[in-house]
Formats: sequence, structure tokens, C-alpha cells
Amino acid sequence: MMSMRRYRSLIALLGFLVPVLAFARIAPSTPPDVIVHLKTNQILHLIEHKRSVYQHDRPALYAMVNQRIVPYFDFRRMSRWVLARYWRTATPQQRAGFTKQFTALMVRTYATALLSYSGQRIDYLPYRVNPHSRHAMVKTLIVENNGGSNIPVDYMFVHEKAGWKVYDVMIDGVSLVTNYRSVYATKIQRDGLNSLIASMKRANGAKS
Repeated sequence: MMSMRRYRSLIALLGFLVPVLAFARIAPSTPPDVIVHLKTNQILHLIEHKRSVYQHDRPALYAMVNQRIVPYFDFRRMSRWVLARYWRTATPQQRAGFTKQFTALMVRTYATALLSYSGQRIDYLPYRVNPHSRHAMVKTLIVENNGGSNIPVDYMFVHEKAGWKVYDVMIDGVSLVTNYRSVYATKIQRDGLNSLIASMKRANGAKS
């Protein structure tokens, strides 16, 4: 299991890519690989031209990412899988509270990581999908420009009524959902779900 510190450092290297999935409204029929590929240039253009603004106005950065990323991620599904067995025993209020705070955590993480982008190349690997399946994977590779190790990033999509949505991200072979599940399970066992939600709320409300 990858440590949370290393996992967050990897997110910082690729976080600029994730919000590209939600730069603009797209048709529900648009396939996942096209979503990732076409929106990448748009978000990088936005960051290039507004980086100085976002560096000094984090609330504006968070608001931009929250508006554009949330509609294209199934955070409730992700939250359910992160909590695993604890989701089944959670109250409706606890489920809603965790989903809200987990979404806020992802928004803040990706928004902050946007500002760390330094020109890494993105390679798009061959896309293969079963046309009869509701699930698909888009494989990409973050190519480091300083000679460092490249980072494979795979986006797991599920097709819903509103179109394709991301429900997990594999970073260097490690599932985002699985990684957080392990970390949060330990905290829930020790302090309980309400305590975890409260600590997430404090962290999300903290100033950058």
C-alpha cells in the first residue's frame, strides 16, 4: 500500500489533468477517451492564462474547479466504495456528510495541484472498450520533463444516465479509492465515522 504522503505527491504531479474532464459541458454520448483528450488543451490554456490570478485567489480557484469537475465525477459512488462496509451502517446524514467532505477534499487537492503543472507531456495510450459495457478505462502517461520516472494514470469511467463519469483513478498502479479506503478505515476504527467527517470538515475549511 502506498503511503498517503507519496500518494498526495503523485496527485500533485497529475492533478492538473483531472479537472480537464470538466472544463465545459459535453454531450452525454461523448466517449471517455475523447473527453480526456479534447479537454486537456482547454484546461491547460486556462491555467496558463490565469495562473497568477489563481495563485493569489485560492477561493476563485476552488470555485472554478468545483463548478467544472463535480458534474463529471461520481463522488457518491466513490464515497460509497471508500467507506466500504462503513457505508452500509452509516446513517443518511453521515453518508451525505462524508460525500460532501470527500468531494471538497478532491476539489481542493486537484485545484492546488493545478498550479504545480510545469509542462509535463501527456501520452494517450490506445483506447479499447467493449461497446456493450457500461465501464471503460482511459490510460494516460505523464511524461516527466526532468528525466524522472513517468507516471501511468488510468481513469475509470461508468456510463450513467447523464453520461460518462469517473468513479476511480489509478495513479502509478494504485487506486485512489482503495488508498483512501485503507487510510479512512483506520481512522474510523479508532475514532468513529463522525470524528472522521468532522476532521475532514476542519481540513477543508482550513486556509491554504
